[in-house]
Amino acid sequence: MAPSTFQPTSWRTPDIEEYRAQVRRFVATEVAPHQQRWAKQQHVDRELWNKAGALGMLASDVPSEYGGSDGNVAHQTVMIEELTAVGDTAFSISVHAIVQQYILKQGTEEQKRRYLPKLASGEMVGAIAMTEPGGGSDLQGVRTRAERQGDHWVLNGAKTFISNGFLADLVVVVARTGTEPGARGISLLLVETKDRPGYRVGRVLEKLGQKGQDTCELFFEDVHVPADAVLGGETGRGFYQLMTELPYERTLIAISAVAAVERAVQITADYARERMVFGKPLLEMQNTRFVLADAKTKALVARTFLDRCIEALAEGRMDSVTASMAKLWTTDLQCEVIDDCLQLFGGYGYMLEYPIAQMYADARVQRIYGGANEIMKELIARSL
Repeated sequence: MAPSTFQPTSWRTPDIEEYRAQVRRFVATEVAPHQQRWAKQQHVDRELWNKAGALGMLASDVPSEYGGSDGNVAHQTVMIEELTAVGDTAFSISVHAIVQQYILKQGTEEQKRRYLPKLASGEMVGAIAMTEPGGGSDLQGVRTRAERQGDHWVLNGAKTFISNGFLADLVVVVARTGTEPGARGISLLLVETKDRPGYRVGRVLEKLGQKGQDTCELFFEDVHVPADAVLGGETGRGFYQLMTELPYERTLIAISAVAAVERAVQITADYARERMVFGKPLLEMQNTRFVLADAKTKALVARTFLDRCIEALAEGRMDSVTASMAKLWTTDLQCEVIDDCLQLFGGYGYMLEYPIAQMYADARVQRIYGGANEIMKELIARSL
């Protein structure tokens, strides 16, 4: 889209734009050319994680003392935006980043020093195992259980819809470690998967969109993990830890949603300039112009709101309600604008060789993961 008259927000510094140029080069050479192949194999190449780690792109908002790049969420934003700009939904760096934030903000010092450098380098790929078969958004109803036996925990249960599940080396597992009902008995366990007896990766799930992203079932059958695997070293704090870090996750989802809206408007405007209908460009037709004018306005409103959210998150001011609003509104908008744009492509919009069709399929899950949008409304309503 053409630049707006708005001044750049505080997070878009010269250093950030220099970093963007580096990320853009990486994405152009290491990500964009492989989309179709990754969709067929249902996961990115394992080496991609190591390449990104070597360039400092996997832990941009982690302190250098733990192997990171001393940046903040602005650097993470750049990575998400540049991946979205080429239509990538396979390289799930957001989930990896969320795992790092759990450990950085909630972990013990030993856990930070053990895991964060490996996640930063790409030696480890991170995943989060929350959802269970039949469980959905009800985290308080978790049935996966860990029982203490001497100097270790014995973990049993099943998880589904786990992003990065196929390649994951470290999984943050939501499990019940106590007999207390509801949230009070829940803990987060850091489970290293390599050569772990009883740990099994199920099938890579066939999805409507985001086909290159390895979304799996995970199974834990008498999996032994060390006693110090509890995140933060104290049981029963899992639900609190999840709720504390959800604003970060939901803001990242909003970032990808707005970037997708902006891309949809751009590629549709480009198509409308070139597509000839009744002897003139499609863009000269009033309906096309009005649809795109409406979409561009919505994109700018979303961007303006999102920029404030990024600033708040970078400064430690982001609250759960605002993050829920951002996730709710931007992902609904993403689906709405992409649908409107696809209509302008006519029959071609239904063909997967056109990016707008793939964007349509990829967008739908945004309203589901990270907390379904109906849950976002409930959380927002509680603040009234």
